[in-house]
Amino acid sequence: MWRKCYVFIVFLCAVPTRANSHVRRSPYIANKEALHNMSLQRLSTLRAVMASQPTALAAYIIPTADAHNSEYIAPVDARREWISGFTGSAGTAVVTSAAALVWTDGRYYTQFEKEADLKIWTLMKQSLPETPTLEKWLCNNLREGSAVGVDPHTFTREEWTPLQTALSKVNMQLIAVPTNLVDEARRINNDPPPARPNNTVIPLPVNYTGKPAGQKIRELRNKMTDKNASALVITALDEVAYTLNLRGSDIKFNPVFFSYLVITPSSVVLFHNGSLSEPVLYQLSTEGVEVQECPYAGIEDYLKNMAKELSQCGKHSIWLSSDASEAIHRAASGVDVLKTPLSLISEVSPVALMKLVKNEIELEGFRHCHIKDGIAVSRLLKWLHDQIDKGISVTEIQAADKLLEFRKEEADFMGPSFQTIPGSGANGAIIHYNPSRDGPQKVIEKNDMFLLDSGGQYKDGTTDITRTRHMGRLPTAEQKSAFTRVLKGQMMVGSALFPQGVKGNVLDSLARHWLWQVGLDYAHGTGHGVGHCLNVHEGPAGVSWRPYPHDPGLKPRQILSNEPGFYKVGAFGIRHEDLVEIVQVTKDSKHPKASGIVGDFDGRGVLGFNTLTLVPNQKECIDVSLLTDAELTYINNYHARVLETLGPIMKQRNLNEDLLWLQKECSPLLRA
Repeated sequence: MWRKCYVFIVFLCAVPTRANSHVRRSPYIANKEALHNMSLQRLSTLRAVMASQPTALAAYIIPTADAHNSEYIAPVDARREWISGFTGSAGTAVVTSAAALVWTDGRYYTQFEKEADLKIWTLMKQSLPETPTLEKWLCNNLREGSAVGVDPHTFTREEWTPLQTALSKVNMQLIAVPTNLVDEARRINNDPPPARPNNTVIPLPVNYTGKPAGQKIRELRNKMTDKNASALVITALDEVAYTLNLRGSDIKFNPVFFSYLVITPSSVVLFHNGSLSEPVLYQLSTEGVEVQECPYAGIEDYLKNMAKELSQCGKHSIWLSSDASEAIHRAASGVDVLKTPLSLISEVSPVALMKLVKNEIELEGFRHCHIKDGIAVSRLLKWLHDQIDKGISVTEIQAADKLLEFRKEEADFMGPSFQTIPGSGANGAIIHYNPSRDGPQKVIEKNDMFLLDSGGQYKDGTTDITRTRHMGRLPTAEQKSAFTRVLKGQMMVGSALFPQGVKGNVLDSLARHWLWQVGLDYAHGTGHGVGHCLNVHEGPAGVSWRPYPHDPGLKPRQILSNEPGFYKVGAFGIRHEDLVEIVQVTKDSKHPKASGIVGDFDGRGVLGFNTLTLVPNQKECIDVSLLTDAELTYINNYHARVLETLGPIMKQRNLNEDLLWLQKECSPLLRA
């Protein structure tokens, strides 16, 4: 999977985050005419609302975003999905009086063409060099003097500023429309957006987090002192949850809750709906934090008042992430209340950098939860082969449901970390595929390649794994070649040595090398960061063909995914995904290339990966003739470790049939 996908506006130095973001499929609509009429009605209503604004809008931009720049959003914020019918987790719509377009990247092309009404909506394939960016399209297709509108709560300052500059150069203006026009169109159509979730907030004890909330806040206050900042405004939901050692469920699969957090030298103010429970308040107290609670909707007024107070006392230093919304930036600088708005410290969040590097308790939790997850996924694969070998029909959704059953048997399991992607046959080539429960369900056939991308949220960590298997164990020569080349790329990354501080994009071509040798590739990044019992896609570091804009450089104790793939549209998809821990490597380390080390990059230090994921790869799909001796040893050593780690636990739990299956799957791979 991927971290936050800044994929909608290429000119913003955007970065696709994963070979797998996890998305929902749109409800099945059998009548295409009904879909067409519904799409037309929604667009007509939105266009009427655009025309009725104080300054009539020539274009309205609808990103896939909420007020916190979340990658995954709650239904209340799924505005681009409602207006376009396209449910992919990344993309931006633009509506004018005559056009309706969606910019998205290569992971979603097939999905868009299946879901959107192509008579009305135009797909802008932003991965292709000939596709104009959203910025260029607006500048080239709107009349001089046109007004472009956007909800400033759904645009970050980093996105807003370059777009505003580009439009002003051609005598156009970018208008912050405070009321979201899609929400207004929904109300007019008697289809109002659902209520914003406000679920229970729970404490995550220090035996899982490894660091008390009070210590985190002290460290942040020290950073504020270094920056001469009078306040730190935390807007990202996972950053609020991390800082306070709290978790929630307001966004499906993401253990976060809708909130803002403002830290000053003397106060900690939490903006959220409802009130914190006694267990939460008790943990905060024991961890040295006294929280002042305020209504979620009060954040902008609070910041405006703070801006006035700071202006009066001559202090102009509020620190917030450049990923915070334009609306929050405006409120914090006092645009509407001060003649001279405050200057802000707007840069990468210190919380993002803090949680990127895991502490030892978090790392141990990651290692432990991957053992549990490896047992659950291995049991599912064994069960699935058994059912299909017996001629029992199993649908993609039934396979996903069975995997959830197995995960629920594991300690501290909290739920999936994203919606499982069970792509069978041609569906495996849809990179972010998710089957709908509302329409016809695909049965997994014995001659199918089956791509299973899934993950779990555990109190001690987060998992994300993809395995691809041929259900009849008889892949074609083309499938074996592709499977093996993708695996070789994954091993090339997994065994790489690199200097500390190097950017993640430097490693991306290693994963593609063996595909590129035969003219193949994949339309997603190779790796994303992973949160600890938090979002499965976490920045600011990652591995992609395009640099992550705020990647601070790779360091020990970061967690990344390693997930190259290959997708033949209409036929099959292949992806191998492991989570890896960045470790320091010396000549004495247990690393396949440690013995060959002769230097330490002039003192920078040598880093490598330790693979956390523990599930075998299907040997029948591996073309041994394409493997070097080192690669063959790498696979056999990995399988031996999987069996050595999971086997005793399976035996202890009397999972004897699962153990027999695992022993067979992990037996040495030999040359013919």
